[in-house]
Amino acid sequence: MEAPQKNLALDLVRVTEAAALASARWLGKGNNDAGDGAAVDAMRLSFNSLNVAGHVIIGEGEKDHAPMLHNGEKVGTGRGPAIDVAVDPVEGTKLLAYGRPNAISVVGVAPAGTMYNPGPSFYMQKLVVGPAARDVIDIDAPVKENLQKIAKALGKDVDDLVVFVLDKPRHEKLIQRIRESGARIQLHTDGDVAGALMAVDPRSEVDVMMGTGGTPEGVLAACAIKGVGGQMLARLDPQSYPEKEALHDAGLDLREIHTVDTLVRSDEVFFAATGISGGTFLRGVQYTGVGAITHSVVIRGKTGTIRYIESYHNWDRLMKISSVKYD
Repeated sequence: MEAPQKNLALDLVRVTEAAALASARWLGKGNNDAGDGAAVDAMRLSFNSLNVAGHVIIGEGEKDHAPMLHNGEKVGTGRGPAIDVAVDPVEGTKLLAYGRPNAISVVGVAPAGTMYNPGPSFYMQKLVVGPAARDVIDIDAPVKENLQKIAKALGKDVDDLVVFVLDKPRHEKLIQRIRESGARIQLHTDGDVAGALMAVDPRSEVDVMMGTGGTPEGVLAACAIKGVGGQMLARLDPQSYPEKEALHDAGLDLREIHTVDTLVRSDEVFFAATGISGGTFLRGVQYTGVGAITHSVVIRGKTGTIRYIESYHNWDRLMKISSVKYD
């Protein structure tokens, strides 16, 4: 038995709230970099108030040349536990820019040295399920077979399942095979961290996520998936010849199958996400005139506790102490 310990996720949610509040001002205004930049600045300021010695393993912006909390950056005061940090101040920058649902702000942390560093990898194949189906999936099995096993583990028929898939040309055959199996599909233009979270969220109608998405996003999602006891099987899946060559030069094995336990090698993992544009997963930022309302999820890996937090922010009081100009 242990005495209750500090839940770092409850500090991290202040970081994702700050990024969401700052970036949501750019909802639907068509400017990718402005919304992302506002979130990056707010997240950095908020993170640097925390008593941690953080090292950014999964940064944001490199693939898309967007504003960044870059890989290798130090965050926090430098006092306190040494941690690896995965961030995406705006997961779904296009979703935010064009006013589409499910843009979120996300942070995951784990003890220093325990988080997988994807190096030059931008893309990986992923298969994500919640706790009930974590032991029945096989990334090399046919789509129909995986869906049949997942359905059985969940006590459902295959045609009851909902599969999250990114609506990309590379998934044309995958979508066809899912349809042939009889399962239903949710197609999303962007946001595969949100998709992975939906697949393991007990409140969500999504049962499984399939397809190729971002490698950094995969490691970030693994923090949450591990925390709730779900599973992600993943394999590096370069989408261009230069990426494949870079992976070869870095000595990364394209055949290796990763799990949540290889992507995050500790149970002391913490995760927080706050909705920006709203949607099926987390409600977006609602401005009230005198403040704002945010909706977040926080997860502590060691206990498996999931908390859904609705926060009411008051501009008059917040602006007296905050370095971030939310209004």
